[in-house]
Amino acid sequence: MTHLLLGQTLTLPSDPFQTGPESARHERRGAVAIAQGKITAVGPADDIRAAHPGAPVTDYGTGLIVPGFIDAHVHYPQTAIIASWGKRLIDWLNTYTFPEESRFADPAYASDVAGRYMDLALAHGTTTMCSYATIHPTSVDAFFAAAQSRGLRALAGKTCMDRNAPDTLRDTAQSAYDDSKSLLTKWQNQDRLSYVITPRFSPTSTPDQLSALGALWAEHPDCLMQTHLSEQVDEIAWVQELFPTARDYLDTYEAHGLLGTGGVYGHAIHLTDREIARLAEVDAAMVHCPTSNTFIGSGLFNMAHAQTHRVGLATDTGGGSNFSMLRTMAAAYEVAQLRGQALHPAHLMWLATGGSARALRLEDKIGTLAPGYEADLVVLDLASTPAIAQATTRAEDIWQALFPTIMMGDDRAVTATYINGHLHMAA
Repeated sequence: MTHLLLGQTLTLPSDPFQTGPESARHERRGAVAIAQGKITAVGPADDIRAAHPGAPVTDYGTGLIVPGFIDAHVHYPQTAIIASWGKRLIDWLNTYTFPEESRFADPAYASDVAGRYMDLALAHGTTTMCSYATIHPTSVDAFFAAAQSRGLRALAGKTCMDRNAPDTLRDTAQSAYDDSKSLLTKWQNQDRLSYVITPRFSPTSTPDQLSALGALWAEHPDCLMQTHLSEQVDEIAWVQELFPTARDYLDTYEAHGLLGTGGVYGHAIHLTDREIARLAEVDAAMVHCPTSNTFIGSGLFNMAHAQTHRVGLATDTGGGSNFSMLRTMAAAYEVAQLRGQALHPAHLMWLATGGSARALRLEDKIGTLAPGYEADLVVLDLASTPAIAQATTRAEDIWQALFPTIMMGDDRAVTATYINGHLHMAA
């Protein structure tokens, strides 16, 4: 049965970094028709209602209907340690991350955190996420089971580490390959789930392990591969010590079969010209994690890469300090300002929807309000707090009305979230 959602609609049919904000389509009184988990029509409310007489209607008034937010880089096992007092990356991993991730050998604990993370993300309008798990296969099973029970489109992989980590968090080259292959076989393309091959980053994997995971990716090129790249300058120096013959950080992956189409590289802040060129040449994706980069003091991502590369946006929970993609958009705006790059609200919305979908190779399924796309939707209240409401009343167009919610909004701005065409009911 077709169901109609009424409200304002905002559609970004193409990348505004390429075509400009002018390509966006805004309907002040619009509608989205959904049936069997898919969007079947988007347009003026009167036209959509006339085409579907008798269809049930949910009217959100002036609520803004947009695609569900897509968080392209998270660490769900770090949910409980989010906003821990900050240190530099390597200290933060040793002090907070590794002790917490060691607890995920317990299936019950992993299941509890996975469910809590999903519900926190959904409360903020995130309908798809790409997560690192821990080295424990149970952590992957817990994540996918939680996503499956909620009907989510979600991606994740076992995080692989065989050095420079506690004994409780080290696997081997062979076990990383075997566990990853088994999990891939179990979960890839089950319902709306995708497995992602996941070496944490070069400092915690030996060359043998990187090669083993590169071999697995070559055997399953339909899978994505995610890792970290050039997050902090001291991290890069560490990589140079560990891989003295590598041309640069990216080469530590490239030399082991971990550079290619379907590669998703988190952070990518301090890149050399060669790295930038190679990522573009293979059509790999970068993921910008602005709240994490400022919280841990990593640096300022260069949004000029969005002109030439696939670029997604992410909270990087829990190095990132918020579960909200609205707050993440605000941080992306602030980081770009510090680089002299003024991002339009259309750019920010694209990064959190269509841009992240492209980064995850899902641009034919999610991230756009268009017929045939999966009906993962969010309805935003553009006057969710008194501070936002007083700013919105002055707006002369949709961008001026939306921008205060991007900069000051939180879960109170999320009126409704639809997952695969179904209204999500908070736990």
